[in-house]
Amino acid sequence: MHTFLPQAYFQKTFVPFKDANVSVATHALHYGTAAFGGMRGLPDPENPKNILLFRLDRHARRLSNSARFMHYDLPADEIQQILVEFVKRNAPTVPFYIRPLVYTSDLGIAPRLHSVEKDLLVYGLELGDYLSPEGVSCRISSWYRQEDRSLPLRGKISGAYITSSLAKTEAVESGFDEAILMNTRGKVCEASGMNIFLVKDGRIITPGVDEDILEGITRDAVLRVAADMGYPVEVRSVDKTELLIADEVFLSGTAARVTPVKRIENYVLPAEKPVTTALREKLTAITENREPAYREWVQVISLP
Repeated sequence: MHTFLPQAYFQKTFVPFKDANVSVATHALHYGTAAFGGMRGLPDPENPKNILLFRLDRHARRLSNSARFMHYDLPADEIQQILVEFVKRNAPTVPFYIRPLVYTSDLGIAPRLHSVEKDLLVYGLELGDYLSPEGVSCRISSWYRQEDRSLPLRGKISGAYITSSLAKTEAVESGFDEAILMNTRGKVCEASGMNIFLVKDGRIITPGVDEDILEGITRDAVLRVAADMGYPVEVRSVDKTELLIADEVFLSGTAARVTPVKRIENYVLPAEKPVTTALREKLTAITENREPAYREWVQVISLP
């Protein structure tokens, strides 16, 4: 059972979460004509009167770009202002997750993006570990990631997540924690809602944006931090067999953060995961505003 934050942003105002409800005839509900974001926040360990948000500007910019696919002009600075006010009004006391959603709010039955009303809503919930920090088991999904030529994969389009949902349930119902999707060219793509990395001979490797992945904000942070820490980084196509003989494999995402992979199909990966552990600890320190070199990534919101 989730514990939701008490206030939501709905129909251009702040209302109690329980009152932020849409009609059964809402266009987005029927056609997946929506795009969402997700970001983590937490009370500052050094000063609980401050709330820390990780890479607020990047999240707002990506949601603004996603809205453009919906034919909705929603400036990133406007999104930022709403999210900051959302945090101030809720004043969370534990780590939490914010879910903003741009959606076709009109009531109707015609699948289209023109001549239909759009809106933004925001809600949040308390959130600890999305996946076990001890590691997860993965299976290669029988479902394939969509192609950019059939769906705008540079945005977090809600309709695309039917594939993620099918893959996740297939994995769990067959005894695994998570799914790894291939793209239609047979290359490793991503997990159901996370990017994927492997470590081999001290090198960190991850699929490139031309492999139909979502350009994850945590993925970008991992790549930049890894390079700063002196790890060789390769962004390229990845074959399935590379995962099976990797020294380490890990997933990254806003909800998952950095999560190690223990097993893929029937291949058990090495128990020692020094690179994954080092990156996870560094990202944790950054999100808690304990790394001066990355302070620009952390938005500090002072509560009244």
